Amino acid sequence: MTQDNTAADATLKQRRNKRLLALGGVVALTAVAATAYWTLYASNYVSTDNAYAAVEVAQITPSIGGIIAEVKVRDTQAVKKGDVLMVIDATDARLAAAQAEAELDQAKRRVRSYVANDSSLAAQITAREADERRAAAQLTGAQADFERAKLDLSRREALLASGSVSGDELSKAKNAYAGTEANFAAVKAAAAQGNANLRSAVAAKEANAALISNTTVETNPEVLAARARLDQAQVDLARTVIRAPLDGVVAKRQVQLGQRVQPGMPLMAIVPVSEMYVDANFKEVQLEKVRVGQPVKLHADIYGKNVTYKGVVEGFSGGSGSAFSTIPAQNATGNWIKVVQRLPVRVRLDPAELLANPLKVGLSMSAEIDTRSNARHATAAVDTPRNTSN
Repeated sequence: MTQDNTAADATLKQRRNKRLLALGGVVALTAVAATAYWTLYASNYVSTDNAYAAVEVAQITPSIGGIIAEVKVRDTQAVKKGDVLMVIDATDARLAAAQAEAELDQAKRRVRSYVANDSSLAAQITAREADERRAAAQLTGAQADFERAKLDLSRREALLASGSVSGDELSKAKNAYAGTEANFAAVKAAAAQGNANLRSAVAAKEANAALISNTTVETNPEVLAARARLDQAQVDLARTVIRAPLDGVVAKRQVQLGQRVQPGMPLMAIVPVSEMYVDANFKEVQLEKVRVGQPVKLHADIYGKNVTYKGVVEGFSGGSGSAFSTIPAQNATGNWIKVVQRLPVRVRLDPAELLANPLKVGLSMSAEIDTRSNARHATAAVDTPRNTSN
């Protein structure tokens, strides 16, 4: 019995050792396989399911105020670039354009009158110069008469004492002197007035010339200003018809028929679904090998794994989501706790794939980046500083 028990124990121990050896081999093979899988495949990919479809939405706002006369679209309606979205009552804009056109015509007529006045003012200057010369001649004659009357009066006053001149002759001499003196003063005043009239005519011509100097009727500043007002009025009239700035789908329509709107008021949005991209929020520790231009495989929850989008890394956000939050984290505190941050990575999608399987803003996505490929002229995704101390 003792020999039989010893043999059985040896056999059992041998079996146990074989099992342990087999288990060790399996563990070793598993470790080798896991290491090979990580080294050759898994380490070259980073993935996240924290990704969402996004797009640059076009806000539709009016450039002028007025009452909405027509609304031609509704939410979820697809539109093409240039399609009419709504129409603002154009009565006021049309009247403003007509008034601006009339003001332009008035400005042209006014400038033409400036040109015509230039010749008239030149003729006036010629006439004023002739008047000034005539007044100068009259002034010379009046001065000569005055000097002669003055001399005659002086002679008669000198002869009065000797009785050679009668009182009547002296009176006549005095009257002649007074008359020539008055006439001389009047002619002098007329000459001064003629000179002033000449200066006034010259100044008027210079002022008129300044209005038309180096210009034509069409290039005159008054006409240009009036034409600019007309152009603005015509632009405002054209802006009463609001058109789609791009292809897309109408969303967030807030405008109703008969509503009075003001410039800049949000009325609706156009979502360009053909220009969708994905914002994938990767952990900062995943981005060491990520480069612009690397290929990305994406899946949308709405389609599941049956639909795969092939994207390309287009760029990286300038900061993490927490840095741009309404109340950013205050890390400079005594009770600071390190939290791994996520950085949005923008992924460009293929328009053909979007056409086949459209996406909407905000839909959940999953993304996997192949980091084995380095795009030409690619740069490092981020330069994450390492914390060496608390």
